[in-house]
Amino acid sequence: MSRFLKEIDAFIDTQPFDIIRLSQSYRGGEIETLERTRTNPCQNVYSVAKTFTMTALGLLFDRGLLRPDEKICDILKDELPESGMDERWRGSTVEMALTHRLGLPGGFLDIDVSRSSEFTEDFLGYTLTYPLAYEPGAEARYSDGAYYLLARVAEKKAGMPVDNFLWRELLTKLDFQEMAWSHCPRGHVIGATGLYVNSIDMVKLGLLYLDRGLYRGERMLSEEWVNLAIEREFALDWDEEHRIFYKGGMHGQKLIIAPEQGRVVALQAFGANSQTIAEWVRDYGDRP
Repeated sequence: MSRFLKEIDAFIDTQPFDIIRLSQSYRGGEIETLERTRTNPCQNVYSVAKTFTMTALGLLFDRGLLRPDEKICDILKDELPESGMDERWRGSTVEMALTHRLGLPGGFLDIDVSRSSEFTEDFLGYTLTYPLAYEPGAEARYSDGAYYLLARVAEKKAGMPVDNFLWRELLTKLDFQEMAWSHCPRGHVIGATGLYVNSIDMVKLGLLYLDRGLYRGERMLSEEWVNLAIEREFALDWDEEHRIFYKGGMHGQKLIIAPEQGRVVALQAFGANSQTIAEWVRDYGDRP
């Protein structure tokens, strides 16, 4: 076990919470894992799923099939509700969804805390006919609804569900193990949450963003997309000191990327304070 894993293990012992497991890669080395709670290898990483959906959009962007300024209603024109849709939706773009600026209320379409029946069988129709809380593009309010729409956009552009597309174009190349994703009642990937994956494979995705689209020296994503995602915070957020960026999920999930250290850390938990761990990683320093 590396010094890093031994020291973070000791640090977690001092906290009023525990974790399930934590994986890391340092300076391109092998991925190693600290498992503190024996349980199934695949766990729900909740909103970390959004980074996977964003990555699928990046693959489409790299193939010339998608632009951030494209209008969502133009892409989904054959699937729009026949009535009840606010005309302001017509101006909403992919980038507005990536940055949660669609006009949806905060917390919208949260399947992790609400029964799916609250959203009817047709999640897309429900979303597009729900009263907008503000003018699209005006401000950011975090919601799962934005990334459900993005999963539908990616599916439309790819001609297949997002999970199938990611397996074909990326995950097999990254040698992913098991992965499963929740679907809406009509069989479309949720996109925003409900992703069950191994922490080792979370690290692999993080390495793509650490190394500007390269994985073990092979180009998987364009540097242009990676730069856009990091600079505009597409499902990746900088900490207040601008030293690490990450994506968190409910109940203590975290994918942490520390550029100055050359480190990626993936945390799975239930009830942990993932920000406390992220700050510990941030301050650990450039050492194994």
